[in-house]
Formats: sequence, C-alpha cells, structure tokens
Amino acid sequence: MKDNQAKYPQLRFKDFDDPWEQRKLGKIGKTFTGLSGKTKEDFGHGDAKFVTYMNVFSNPVSDLEMIDNIEVDAKQNSVEYGDVFFTTSSETPEEVGMSSVWLGNKDNVYLNSFSFGYRPDKIFAPYYLAFMLRSPVIRRKFMFLAQGISRYNISKTKVMNMEVPVPKLEEQQQIGSFFKQLDNTIALHQRKLAKLKKLKQGYLQKLFPKNGSKFPQLRFAGFADAWEERKLGDLATSFEYGLNASAKEFDGIHKYIRITDIDDSSRKFDHESLTSPDIDLSSADNYKLQYGDILFARTGASVGKTYIYSDSDGLVYYAGFLIRARIKSGVDSNFIFQHTLTSSYENFIRVTSQRSGQPGVNAKEYSIFEISVPSYEEQQRIGSFFKQLDNTIALHQRKLEKLQELKKGYLQKMFC
Repeated sequence: MKDNQAKYPQLRFKDFDDPWEQRKLGKIGKTFTGLSGKTKEDFGHGDAKFVTYMNVFSNPVSDLEMIDNIEVDAKQNSVEYGDVFFTTSSETPEEVGMSSVWLGNKDNVYLNSFSFGYRPDKIFAPYYLAFMLRSPVIRRKFMFLAQGISRYNISKTKVMNMEVPVPKLEEQQQIGSFFKQLDNTIALHQRKLAKLKKLKQGYLQKLFPKNGSKFPQLRFAGFADAWEERKLGDLATSFEYGLNASAKEFDGIHKYIRITDIDDSSRKFDHESLTSPDIDLSSADNYKLQYGDILFARTGASVGKTYIYSDSDGLVYYAGFLIRARIKSGVDSNFIFQHTLTSSYENFIRVTSQRSGQPGVNAKEYSIFEISVPSYEEQQRIGSFFKQLDNTIALHQRKLEKLQELKKGYLQKMFC
C-alpha cells in the first residue's frame, strides 16, 4: 500500500490517473562540474559568463541576468538549455542541494565552482523539473543526504542515486505551466509591493524637512507656515520602560510585545508567535498600551526600531527592552511615528546609540531627539496620508503571503 501511494500525488489535473514512475537521477542524465582551476584574479572580466551561487540557491528557474564575467575557457563545461544546477554545501541541512534549471541559450556560460551540473535526458519538461526538485518531498531527501557539523555537504554520487517522480510528459507540462504562472503572479505582486515601499520612501524624504530646513520639499495644499523644532519629550507626557517579565504561552487574551515581535520592515506587531507576560498582571495596568502609544527599542541590534499601537492589536503589554512614549493630546501620534522612519531619525540613532558595549538609547536620550513639527492640522494630514499608504502596503503584503502559502501547499500536494 505504501509503495503504491508513493506513485500517486495527492492532487492532480483532470484526465491524468496513471501511476508515476520513480527513477534514479543517475539513470536518466549525467553530471558535470562547475568552474575549476580558477583564482580570484580570473573573475570580474572577460567575454564569458558564469552562473553565480546565489542564482542557483535563490531561483528554481535560473535568472538569466544573474551571471558574472569571466574569461572564455574551452576547458570549462558550458551550460546548455535544460541543465540543472545543484549547490554542494550550506551552513544548514535545510539549504543544502538547492536546485535551479537553466533555460538560457547563450554561448560561453559556465557554472560556479560551488555547484555541480546535471544534464537530464529528454524525459523532463524543464518547468516540471524545476519545481519538482524544490518540492517538499524532494527537499526532505536532500536534507537526509546532508553531511557535516558546522557546514553541510552533499555527495554528487548520492544525489544521482536519488529517486524522483517521473509522470508522463503531458502531465509534466501541465504541472510546470501551472507553477510557472503561479510564480509569475507572485513576482508581479512582489514588484507592486516593492514599488509601493519605494514610493513611501520617496514621500518620507519629501514630506519632512531635511538638513535643518523649516520647510519640506512637498506639502499639501493650504499649508505654508514654517515648521518648528521641538524635542520629542515636549510632545509626550511620559517615557516609560516596559515589564521586567519573561514570556509564556499565549493565554488567549493578554498579548506581550517584545523587540522581536515588531516586524523589521512593516513595523507592525507580528502575531505569528503570540505570548503573554509571565507575571501577575493585577497591578500591571500601567504597562497596557493605549491608542497612539509609540514604542522605542532601547538596546541591541534593533535599537531605534519603533512601533505604534493600534486598537486592532488588542490588549497588549510591552516588555522591558522597549520604551513607551505616550504622546500628548494636540499632537498626531502617527505623524510622530512616521518621523521615526526618516533619515534624520536614523542619524540620531546611529550617533546616540554608540556605547562601549552593545548599542543603546535610553528614555532621557529619546526625549531630547529634535523633531520638526508643523501645525496640528498639517500633522494630521501627513499622518493620515502615511497611514493609508501603510494600509495599502499591508494589503499587498497579505496578498503576497497568501500566494506564497498557496504555492507551498500545491508543492506539497502535487508531487509524490
């Protein structure tokens, strides 16, 4: 029963019901080596190209532009359309033996020396091969072959003894086409998301004054007054350190936010691994976040990272390595938060956080950060504009993540 199940994927396209063959890679193709006999002086110039390690590692189908220069050398193995590349080592067993299929037709293209090549017989549709070799069932086989302690390697001979599923060519083509379209959709959303993030960076540069100026480069209609310099401490009622408590399993109600729970790019509360504070909360009301509270990371590699509380995050307590600024009424919290994403704030953190030990910024130092402030009405316009832009970015991020999860599920179910 088990052997029979291994020949049938969980999910298939209509009209395909034949069992899949299991074939050893070494029986249906041959290997070749990457660059050999080269020194660092040989790279970076010449009329030939080579496929980089990161190209192989990162892409199921090789990026035809992710290649570097090297001199033409007839002794090296040129790659051909349909060749497969495998990385030979990595720091973790999960990342060893990553594969990439080459679909280029350029002359004098070689493979990097940290990978080996595989030239299959004509029984594979290239896109099927690309995604099959990245499917969970095959990746588990590579992890099993990984050997090492501090660095993991795979044996070319053992890889060639690996069995892979080989359905009929027509079914391969359908599967390959499906994943190609799915990848194209994911890439489209990635480009849209990147454009939105770049757009926001541009607005951050233009909607806040730079280099001591009292006027931003770009303003909303109806505003022309000069901005004034204020200390952050003048705009907040208090700066308070968080709970001195460890985290425990989430109790379903009381959320605990630590530096590691603030997403580095979006600055949102990452709800992936919710926890609760491991402490009696009966006298911890002062550590509950309120609408508009801003958190500042005070130490370590993430010093300066910020987060603004939203009601949608629920009941949240904040941890000891964070400092809470409670913004005064008459000051727009989201305007202040967006100011912490500007280059002037980054410069402040870079200079102020310097310590003899690990970097850090304390509450008093945060309070003297000088910030350019317009009228309350202009603050609200700017804060509202960025909030809407952040919501749009978050929406595209969720769409992208759903597509990536969808692909992960299909990779699990469509190969055996």
